[in-house]
Amino acid sequence: MTKKYILKNGKLIDPKSNRNEVVDILIVDGMIEKISKKISSTKNETEVDLKNKIIAPGFMDMHVHLREPGFEYKETIATGTLSAAHGGFTSVCCMPNTNPAIDSESTLKFIESQSKKCNNGIVDVYSIAAVTKSRSGKGLSPIGELVKAGAVAFTDDGSPVQSAEVMRRALEYVSMFDLPIIQHCEDLDLARGGVMNEGLNSTKLGLPGIPRVAEEINIARDLILAEYTNAKYHVAHISTEKAVELIRDAKKKKIKATCEVTPHHFVMTDDAVLGFDTNTKMNPPLREKKDVAAMIEGLRDGTIDVIATDHAPHSYDEKQLDFLSAPFGIVGLETAIGLTITELLATKILTIEQIIEKFSVNPRRILNREINISEGERANFTFLDLENKWKVEISKFHSKSKNSPFDGKILTGRSIGIFNNGVLFLS
Repeated sequence: MTKKYILKNGKLIDPKSNRNEVVDILIVDGMIEKISKKISSTKNETEVDLKNKIIAPGFMDMHVHLREPGFEYKETIATGTLSAAHGGFTSVCCMPNTNPAIDSESTLKFIESQSKKCNNGIVDVYSIAAVTKSRSGKGLSPIGELVKAGAVAFTDDGSPVQSAEVMRRALEYVSMFDLPIIQHCEDLDLARGGVMNEGLNSTKLGLPGIPRVAEEINIARDLILAEYTNAKYHVAHISTEKAVELIRDAKKKKIKATCEVTPHHFVMTDDAVLGFDTNTKMNPPLREKKDVAAMIEGLRDGTIDVIATDHAPHSYDEKQLDFLSAPFGIVGLETAIGLTITELLATKILTIEQIIEKFSVNPRRILNREINISEGERANFTFLDLENKWKVEISKFHSKSKNSPFDGKILTGRSIGIFNNGVLFLS
């Protein structure tokens, strides 16, 4: 049976095609049939009134931990994609630190199969496979096989590739497929035992610190290797002032380097840790004011390409441990858009076009999963209400885990729904 939808009166903003206009969009069986100033409705269509709302190309979160297989008590593909849909994402990229790791075709295909069964398959799930077998940092995973199976990038996320030789070979191998290596940048010898940013606050609290140089040394080394191999290289969750400078300089040299930042790293400083709230424990850690300012400037001038959540669910019991023992990470899928609109759009740091670029256009370009908003193309949209004022209530999160430091925070702006794979979802 043919399914028809008309999106009425929405402002279509697509930086890729330079569109910014109020339109109606007719969707038939998941495909864009017509984009026009005015489309007459009949009784055969489901009409969605988007007056004073924004229609954007579907947002992608390129850094998500879905935890399945192996850690389903934290999150599942079903709960993670439901959280993504409510957060405004039509696509997520899952990290390989599962059990088993995503280092074989069978594990990748399992995730693909599961994702299509969940929530009517409205959220596309792309696997970012392990660089090395079991994320051990040693022998390379079967990269060619994993690319053929659908891997969109490679990382040992959470376990940085420490060996320069292994990283070089990985960059050379993956460059054959025009895919990026994504690195969690952390020199483990420098960072070992640290639980927060190394600085005045870690001294006050008596907690072991993770120095900025642990991140920066790793980035500097890898950028040299990326230049040497002419390969694509992407820095995950960048967090320090010097790290942004390194990426900025690399781009000036035409090195194929990109990077992402999480909302918590451009919203919070390590002052938040002073209360010993384990929901402020993440890796890389919250840094200082000058680092947050550098994140914001990097977003503004285009050095930072992507906003990604590093959605890292943990159970309530795990986060109830003492600060030294609790795991790193917070959930972010349902707060990312609100935090970004509140902190960057309302303050005129970024335009709405730039925000859409960092949530949709750029991550899709980096991972070769671009979409086109034009007649005859598959409909893939995120709907935004920039004026919607709301309070974060972690008890209402659709993620299986609730570990967020933003409970009770008042935000302005959020996603009100998505459309993808022929399915309309209104949150």
